[in-house]
Amino acid sequence: MREVRGTANRILLGLTGAVLLGTGGAVLLGGLDLPAAWHLGLPGGWPWTAPGDVLVTARTRTRWTDSGWWWPAVIAALAVLVLLLLWWLLAQFRRHRLPEVLVDSGDGEGAVVRGRALEDVLAAETVALEGVDRAGVLLTGRRTAPRLRAVLLLAPHADPGTVVLRLSGEAVARARRSAGLDRLPAHVRLRARGHRAERVS
Repeated sequence: MREVRGTANRILLGLTGAVLLGTGGAVLLGGLDLPAAWHLGLPGGWPWTAPGDVLVTARTRTRWTDSGWWWPAVIAALAVLVLLLLWWLLAQFRRHRLPEVLVDSGDGEGAVVRGRALEDVLAAETVALEGVDRAGVLLTGRRTAPRLRAVLLLAPHADPGTVVLRLSGEAVARARRSAGLDRLPAHVRLRARGHRAERVS
């Protein structure tokens, strides 16, 4: 899913960039008022060859404005375009949960484990670590190459370095061995729980 989204993004961005670059270059070519010899390579009827030329003529702009359906159609089309662009933008920040992980069962066939089940186990083992009050775990990536994202809420007096080392050496290592993975990259964010100032007498 992640690869498909990345490919779609590259295609859409490439097409958008090509259209904008081509349109901008054509307008710039006409606006610079270059000698006629520079325009010989342009196709016949090219619309922008002089500084006074415009992208959309007044006749084209006002052709349908007297029709009752024109403005509702324009507003509806722009609204749909804005919604699509917003959906595309939000999709870039959405982290897609990995639905399943392919586990090496040792018989050459392999087995599938639900990603949510593995996340629950990892979260439970992480919370059991000393100094961790809460843990949120998310598996992303591909089912043959999962990645771990974790957000840990640490107790006030927890040592972050010790917590990360134990997380890597215990919970993550066990999950990696259980799934028969060569590696399980982990991105961990730590947050500290605030505490009241202690009174010293």
